Amino acid sequence: MSTYKISKLQVTNFRNLNPDIITFSSGINCILGENGNGKTNILEAINVLATKKSFRKNTSFPQFLSIDGGKPEIIFSSVVENGDKEVMSYTSKMTNENVLWFLDGAPVKKRLDIKVVFINPFDSYGFHNSASDRREWIDYFLSQLDDQYKKQLARYTIALRFRNTLLSKKPSRFKEQILASDSELAQLSHFLTNKRVEFLEALEPLIGETFQALFSERHSLKINLDSRIIGMSVENIQKLFANNLESDCERGHTSYGPHKDDYVLLFDGLNSFDFCSLGQQKMSYLSLLFAYIELFRYKYMSYPIVLIDDVSGELDQHRWRRLVEYLEKREFQVLITTANEKFKEELDRISGANNIHIRNGSIIH
Repeated sequence: MSTYKISKLQVTNFRNLNPDIITFSSGINCILGENGNGKTNILEAINVLATKKSFRKNTSFPQFLSIDGGKPEIIFSSVVENGDKEVMSYTSKMTNENVLWFLDGAPVKKRLDIKVVFINPFDSYGFHNSASDRREWIDYFLSQLDDQYKKQLARYTIALRFRNTLLSKKPSRFKEQILASDSELAQLSHFLTNKRVEFLEALEPLIGETFQALFSERHSLKINLDSRIIGMSVENIQKLFANNLESDCERGHTSYGPHKDDYVLLFDGLNSFDFCSLGQQKMSYLSLLFAYIELFRYKYMSYPIVLIDDVSGELDQHRWRRLVEYLEKREFQVLITTANEKFKEELDRISGANNIHIRNGSIIH
């Protein structure tokens, strides 16, 4: 896999951002400005360029489009560098109907596989309080590491939707159709569960190490998969579906499977969802994200682009400094925002950091 860093970006008709050329360094980039001026929009623009999606939930093209835009299209123009130091122009043209990509001016069928990780400690609340958020977190990051997982997860979603449609509408001979299709669903469930277990086992030793590196505190952190089908064969998973068919018919949906799994983050042996303070939960969540970034490096010998939205309100000054020291020692490209003057002072101490100032959607030079 090629690793990419972004060196220049210009966006047209995206939220409140003016079409200024923004220049980034390959290391730490500090995006500074008052709240509401467009700092997070820069991070979002990079995320959309890389993935076609926002890190904000329930956001699509109409929300991206600038209210002042004369044309219903958004242009993302960038210069990127791959791991071989090759520089190329990469452009994306987005409308409500489709997205087109251009590499060095020529149209291409697929977008560049630019990996990004967005970090916002506010997301810690959802992760610690919602099983669906935890499943979404694992599925998203595991899919970045494993294309097969991503493909089989998509197949599982389609097969599950088909089964649930039969359960809710109950057409003629629907039980026979379900029993015939449960073989595929069981195989997919077995595959996804094993991949999740492997992912968590690879992540586990890195979480505690990362927590100590970030916050200078030693704690045991472990994340477990809570699933009824761990260790089961494909045949036994299929039997489980068959045994629960009658109750599924009453409910109108499938009651067991990877879509019902949950994850338990243990902090010194205790369930962090129930026993940790909000501060410990946020520190654990940050450690989990940076541990994933290290796992990404081990797998691909490269780093994703790391987008960090203002963490200054979530950490005290001592932990800001630890975070800054941690980032200085890493080799990944970082874009970090803040409106906090004291945190800005910490960022200003970073040797070689690139400061980007934004006001009312414009880059101030």
